[in-house]
Amino acid sequence: QVQLVESGGGLVQAGGSLRLSCAASGLTFSTNVMGWFRRAPGKEREFVATINWSGRSTSYADSVKSRFTISRDNTKNTVYLQMNGLKPEDTAIYYCAARARYTLGLTDFAYDYWGQGTQVTVSS
Repeated sequence: QVQLVESGGGLVQAGGSLRLSCAASGLTFSTNVMGWFRRAPGKEREFVATINWSGRSTSYADSVKSRFTISRDNTKNTVYLQMNGLKPEDTAIYYCAARARYTLGLTDFAYDYWGQGTQVTVSS
């Protein structure tokens, strides 16, 4: 049974930083593309970042580029999202997702497994 468990969310002031983690089990982590998505109140879920199996290829939404960094540790079956320069508009539930393919996925339809999410709230 595949499980993706996010952690690291919380309340932070604008300009602050958080690091989200997603621990995966029940799958061959090193062969999965991993992604982060978010859903803000009253909005659709949107793509944030994705990383390929080796960590050498990444892609970001324009809204987070240069502020967020996705990384992974295949020895720990964990993917991370370092979020710097947080803004109130980054407030959302952040979801980790796994894609059993080698190519990056930029839409939620491309992903096979999802975590339950972790809340990030940025105060102004």
